[in-house]
Amino acid sequence: MLKKLGKYELIKKIGEGSSSTVYLAHDPFAQRDVAIKVATPEILQDPEKGKLYTHLFLNEASLVGKLNHPHIVQIFDAVVTEKLCYIVMEYVPDGTLEQHARPGQLLPVDHVVELTFKCTRALDFAQRLGITHRDIKPANILISGRSDIKISDFGAAITSTRSDRTQVSGIGSPAYMSPQQVMEEPLDQRTDIYSLGVVLFQLLTGDLPFKADNNWKMVHQIVHDPAPTPSSKRAGLPPVLDEIVARATAKSLGQRYPTWEAFGQDLANAVRSRQLKIAQPDFAETEKFATLRKMPFFADFSDAEIWEVLSFSTWERVMPGTAIMRDGEPGDFFCFLADGELRVSKGGKVLNLLTNGDCFGEMAVINARHGKIRGADVSAMTRADIITVRGEALQQASAACRMHFYQGFMEVLASRLAFANQRMTAF
Repeated sequence: MLKKLGKYELIKKIGEGSSSTVYLAHDPFAQRDVAIKVATPEILQDPEKGKLYTHLFLNEASLVGKLNHPHIVQIFDAVVTEKLCYIVMEYVPDGTLEQHARPGQLLPVDHVVELTFKCTRALDFAQRLGITHRDIKPANILISGRSDIKISDFGAAITSTRSDRTQVSGIGSPAYMSPQQVMEEPLDQRTDIYSLGVVLFQLLTGDLPFKADNNWKMVHQIVHDPAPTPSSKRAGLPPVLDEIVARATAKSLGQRYPTWEAFGQDLANAVRSRQLKIAQPDFAETEKFATLRKMPFFADFSDAEIWEVLSFSTWERVMPGTAIMRDGEPGDFFCFLADGELRVSKGGKVLNLLTNGDCFGEMAVINARHGKIRGADVSAMTRADIITVRGEALQQASAACRMHFYQGFMEVLASRLAFANQRMTAF
């Protein structure tokens, strides 16, 4: 085995296919482990396949530094020549979803829904950059830890801003292709929505909706045959998942989800409404993300920053009468009310009522130099869902995330000042 490729020190082979080999390597300059996908030399020497695979590597290389999302594998570097092609990317050590797409290895249903939701957000991010993946399948969705994923392999992608170089036909995995893709019609994000719907079906059942012993039969089934429901393959699955899969994999574009937002929203609603009827925590990751995404305070936060907030915030459901903050007590944290009603009071006098989306307690963080003493009581009037962020965690957040928090604080303070002025002029 080679010991070095450019500046990268090769450690071991971690994957091999007909067209490429993947190595674990070390970048001595950035001081990090990376994965390097190297085109097979025999492929590059083939008169026809060489051009195709050079094209695919060039296509993926054009995305270096662009796909900065927590659920997309980052591409750091690339070399594309006639005799050598390789892509340097983020190393994700936990395998792919392919291992959980077969009977006996299936993940819990709520876990599947959460991972699928994260895929919708990542692919929505790519689509906003004008990128359609075209090869969504379990083998291209890497597992990161217990509950995260990272989408990889954008070599077959269509990039709207570079259509001269990215329109490559005949690329993709037939079992996951949309009817439009197998018929080589013009494609947009709805072809990836179909493919992710097939992935969801497979992760729920351990089987594909369509199977055939050759590609021609597979194509005929995809275009003409009605798809089975997940619950027909696995008893006990809730009807809501049949509905979501059916809409994601609808043959007609008019019946399929038009946007990633619509697809993700249905997944989030299924979790939020507890239609899955399974054991799950009070706050699933899917529900948390959807909740923050809807709050006006977080309107300018990117998806990456929303996921970052979820990593350092805590969520708690409290009962009526619970004291959340007490007048005169210290406290280096601030909160958001996700659901319910809270009362703000001082000396027994009600100062304000807080409802969904309101931020409170932020002055202890903003005015930290002059003490962190609370100036009022905050208590729950109803059952309430509270999101807490500690000042220390905020200080350790990324610069962009902190900036958006402080911008949000300024808007909160401006709104309170305007409300106070209105009350004063009313007397």
